[in-house]
Amino acid sequence: MHRTSSRLFVSALSATAFLAASHVLMATQARADDNPSVPPGTDTSAEPPVKVDPDSPGLRMVDGATLAPSKVLDIKSVVESEGGEERREDTNSDVKFALQAEVLFGKDSAKLGSAANARIQAIADEIKEQDAKKVRVFGFTDNLGSSEHGDVLSKQRANAVHSVLTKALNDAGITYEVRGYGEQYPIADNSNEEGRKKNRRVEVSFPRGEADSPS
Repeated sequence: MHRTSSRLFVSALSATAFLAASHVLMATQARADDNPSVPPGTDTSAEPPVKVDPDSPGLRMVDGATLAPSKVLDIKSVVESEGGEERREDTNSDVKFALQAEVLFGKDSAKLGSAANARIQAIADEIKEQDAKKVRVFGFTDNLGSSEHGDVLSKQRANAVHSVLTKALNDAGITYEVRGYGEQYPIADNSNEEGRKKNRRVEVSFPRGEADSPS
């Protein structure tokens, strides 16, 4: 009888210990849910910014100094086709299209290809939209071959694009500046073919309408 009572007492004590442990574990889990850990990248130790005294002598201009005149910074927007064949740059004052020579001409040629007219017509439409009265058509080449050959070829290509533009615009009020710069003014690295391809180009630029400035 004594042994039976002892076994019941030990069993009851074990059950009580188990329930107590379970209660502690559940309580711990509940507290963890109520207080989640800080997400990665969250800085809880950041201090508030330092206050700046606007009346501090160190922020004052020296006697006799004046502020420079206000200036509107030029904003440039650049859009390039996925392969880089066409590039458009917009600033507050101008619009510039750059067409790689490969999309306009054959290799080492100034004869326009079949797809060239449509591309040039799209530029003519933009010139009409901007109501531009001065158009610049500049040709460029890479640095392969002689510089003299590049000068001639770039001017011939600029002339070819200019010829199509004048017919598409048919506006006697527009003045044109047509030049061939050869290998001058590269926009990419001439040491590799990818860069040379970008440098072989014809650029058409003109003033933009005042109400059409980029923002």
